Amino acid sequence: MSTAHIIIKTVDITQVYGMGDISVAALRGINIQIQQGEFVAIMGPSGSGKSTLMHILGCLSQPTSGQYFLDGEDVSHLNKIQLATVRNQKIGFIFQAYNLLARTTALQNVSLPLLYNRVNPKTKEDGLEKARNMLELVGLETRANHQPHELSGGQQQRVAIARALVNDPVMVIADEPTGNLDTRSGTEIMNLLHQLNEQGTTIVMVTHDPKTAAHTQRTINLVDGLVDSITHNGRHSTQPVGEAQHETH
Repeated sequence: MSTAHIIIKTVDITQVYGMGDISVAALRGINIQIQQGEFVAIMGPSGSGKSTLMHILGCLSQPTSGQYFLDGEDVSHLNKIQLATVRNQKIGFIFQAYNLLARTTALQNVSLPLLYNRVNPKTKEDGLEKARNMLELVGLETRANHQPHELSGGQQQRVAIARALVNDPVMVIADEPTGNLDTRSGTEIMNLLHQLNEQGTTIVMVTHDPKTAAHTQRTINLVDGLVDSITHNGRHSTQPVGEAQHETH
């Protein structure tokens, strides 16, 4: 594993909000590494800094100080336009609330990131074909022309996963991906993430749920803006969620 390519490396990352006496340090020196092909959870209580760290790792915001290397590139001080380009090219996002466009088909939702890809532009036909392939990958090829309100929560999240993968990102960030789902749908989504990880997708999952985090290879635990501990979960990334849950009881 030591020879694997490092996708994420942070060096003394801090994030401070406000100024002077009213400043609040959300992150107080974060040093982590995540290698290609890993499935890692970032966990912590409310106020631990996990959402702030996710925003930095996802190039949604810049750190106050420190360095963040994404796929070997220092992205710590890029401007908003440059960060948007990096997000489009290198990061796929999966959100708790799906964030799909209403009155837009599953196929169109999945193809949307391709419209903003200026580095490797595709024709409309090629883009739709790529989107169809992604929907097939997540088992929703027969729902391509359905709008979000015509899909279950689990199906909407599958569309979101397909959208996250359509630009062939170097990593996927999943923010509480099962948070809005019932137990069965949540299990299906976690098993899909395991399958994608087995195929080589690097996944960073932010969660508050220890049971969900335990299905990853490592859990980075944050407390008060610092890395409190790193747990090696000892699970192969493809182990079905149902089996892992059984073991914890």
